[in-house]
Parts: sequence; structure tokens; C-alpha cells
Amino acid sequence: MPQRKIIHVDCDFFYAAVEMRDDPSLREVPLAVGGEGGRGVVTTCNYRARAFGVRSAMPGGEARRLCPGLVMVPTDMSRYRAVSQQVMAILREMTDLVEPLSLDEAFLDVSDITEHKGSATLMAQYLRERVREEVGITISAGVAPNKFLAKIASDWKKPDGLFVIRPQDVDGFVADLPVEKLFGVGQVTAAKLHALGVTTCGDLQAIGADVLMDRFGKQGYRLHEMAFGRDERPVVVSRIAKSLSVERTFSQDLPDKAACESVMASLVADLNLRLNRKARHKPIHKLFIKIRYSDFSTHTLERVREQVREPQIEDFGPLLDELVTDSKRPVRLLGLGVRFRNDDSPVTQLRLFD
Repeated sequence: MPQRKIIHVDCDFFYAAVEMRDDPSLREVPLAVGGEGGRGVVTTCNYRARAFGVRSAMPGGEARRLCPGLVMVPTDMSRYRAVSQQVMAILREMTDLVEPLSLDEAFLDVSDITEHKGSATLMAQYLRERVREEVGITISAGVAPNKFLAKIASDWKKPDGLFVIRPQDVDGFVADLPVEKLFGVGQVTAAKLHALGVTTCGDLQAIGADVLMDRFGKQGYRLHEMAFGRDERPVVVSRIAKSLSVERTFSQDLPDKAACESVMASLVADLNLRLNRKARHKPIHKLFIKIRYSDFSTHTLERVREQVREPQIEDFGPLLDELVTDSKRPVRLLGLGVRFRNDDSPVTQLRLFD
């Protein structure tokens, strides 16, 4: 069985990062999101606040006592969801095998991706750069042969970090790993393990599965598997891909429409490469084009184009002509994509009366 390559990405102090991005005055102060009012609790906080001992789920009053200069802002879930959608869209450009765990973290299975020399490390670096440049926040990433280790790795060099656990390094890494790092091991389970003389996964390996299952039931077997760095869970995709696209953010703005036209061939080639690899048999319903100008305003245009197997430059040319009304306006980002026809959606007859 081919070696799996899993990336876990986790947005750093996500809600606080969005607030700091949108209000520069919050970047140099200890900041908490939520917690205002008499009974509110902190949803998340930045690292300046964490230095004072402020933590998520802490009552706001306690957080203010620990950090008298703490700035608190109310949560804005609609804004956080919009930013999350931006991040997830970037991840899904890399692969359809994306499993979001929450608004701010996800697993990716990149085992079959050939771009970036097939290196999951280079892919993770690329994703982190894309999110920093296009979304304006930082993400930490972990690369490993399975989900369990990738999630641990993403936390290893937070914030704004990347940590890689190669297959040949797994045994050495888990041997010294504290049991508190294992999923499902809280204070109670940790205390029980410590009572058995277990502080690391190396200690846990020596006990054996039978003893662990006798002491901890089903959790004992999971502890045994994690102690050896084993995890066979696949990345679970619950979202059906409705579109596929490629886009490019330019280090220097394209000066005009003619410059956009000059990079179209490369973008179309990238799009068809991804189509052939990931969606060869999906029927295309629409083509679309996306432009972000130097002032960060973003515009998209789509048109129905059935019976297109491999889109060509001339298929997107009319969309570019229609979308770009000022041929001299500098362009920061240019993207192309397709939307698929959903032949599997059920067609239901609506009744006039129940």
C-alpha cells in the first residue's frame, strides 16, 4: 500500500487573527474575542494575551484580572465563516480530499498530488504562503503519514509554523512523546497512566495492548495504536466538488489587460491538468473567470458553456473581454475555473396540495 501523505492545517488564534487583520490597532495589544459582559467566556485570544495566562473558555472576569490591559471584542461569526471559506477554497485547489474539522482547521490527503515535486512539505509551504498573502492570516501546518501525527505536528511549532514527521522518523518521534499529547488523554486519563509509571509513548509501548484494554476498555486499544504512531483513519470528504479552478496571485501587479492575456495560456494549461487528474468524467456546465485588482476589489463572471471537455484560451477570452472594462487597470490576481453539472441530484415533482 502506498505511503499516505497527510497535511493538517490550523489557523493561528483564528478569530483574534481576523480581528487583528481588520483592525491594525489591535495587533500590538493583548486581545480576546468574546468574554465581555458578566458571564461571557473567552472564545480565543492572541499570544500577547496568552502570555498573561488568558486561555480559551476562561470566564471574562478572570481573564481581565490576569491581564488588566486586555482588549475584548465581540464575536462576529459571519465574518469568521467568510474567512474560513476563503481558506478552505485555497486548500481545495490543492486537492478535493479535504476534511474540515471546524472553521479553522482541516486535514488534507495529498498522497496522489504530483505538483510541487510530489512533496507534501512543499505543498504545505505553498498553502501557508497563499493563505498569508491572500487571506491575511497565518496558518500552522503539520505533515505526517497519518492524521494523528499530522495533527500533533501542526501544533509543534505554533504559531505560523511547519513541522514534518517523515515515515522513517515516526518511531523516534513517538518514543519521547508525552502521553498528554495523545488524543483523548485529559487530566484524568493522564493521572491513571502516570500511576502506571507511564509518561511517554515509549513507556506506553512497553505495557502492551491487553493490559491497556483491561484498564481502559476500547480506549486502551486506541492508546496502544497511538503509542506506536499508527492511525489508519482516512480523510473523510463530505462535500461534493461543484467546481474546480486555478488562480495566481502575482508578486507584481499585471499592468493591464494585455498582460492578463499573456498569462492565460499557462492558467488554462494548469486548469486542464487538474481537470484531467481530478474530474475527468464530470460534465462541465459553466466557465468562470475571477479578477482581483490592485485595490483588492474582486470581480467574477461566469457563463454557461456545455459540451466543453478541455477548455481552451478562446473559451475564456470572451469572459475576460466582458469582465475587464478598464484595460489599463492593474491586476493582482487572475483565476479561471469550471462549474460542474450535477446529474446526480434528485429531481422531485412539487405538489400543489399536501
